[in-house]
Amino acid sequence: MIEITDTAQTHFRKLIEREALPGLGVRLAAVHAGTPKADVQLEFAEPGDLHGDEWAIDCEGFTLWLDAGSAPFLDGARIDYEARATGGQLQIRAPKIKGQAPPESASMVEQVRWLIESEINPQLASHRGHVELQEVTADGAVVLRFGGGCHGCGMVDVTLKNGIERTLMEKVPGVTAVRDATDHETGTAPYMPRGAG
Repeated sequence: MIEITDTAQTHFRKLIEREALPGLGVRLAAVHAGTPKADVQLEFAEPGDLHGDEWAIDCEGFTLWLDAGSAPFLDGARIDYEARATGGQLQIRAPKIKGQAPPESASMVEQVRWLIESEINPQLASHRGHVELQEVTADGAVVLRFGGGCHGCGMVDVTLKNGIERTLMEKVPGVTAVRDATDHETGTAPYMPRGAG
């Protein structure tokens, strides 16, 4: 499930021995799992710090505790430690941490939601914006709500038609249109104020 190289185990063991606390181990969890912001959280943990549902991975001289909810996202992860002349570097590779694209057999809603989170919102984030899926209608129209810098932005129509609609119609079979359900007059911090675009 998770590979912890010998050099990583040696590194952890040395750090734990320095602390000299009975039962001290390492706890691994995924933060914001399944999203583009996903990351790993690795910390020392005493038995009292555990939630009780962690999976125990026995290593030589210590236990690595894996957060149960993170297990599907950290399956296939590899933890390695590379010694260097200037110190060392811990490397954690978790190929599933940001989630996986839904299969072609997934519902249109699942496919649209995945594209919004994995492709569209990371691009909108550069303008302090984001979009949320409100609904997918029976005729294949995707209804969205804009937020952040996109709420009230003068360029939102261009973003909607030339960016979001094009992406969703190309990549999700059955999407017929994309509509904006946002009241842009209530936007308080638009990236580009209306009338300026």
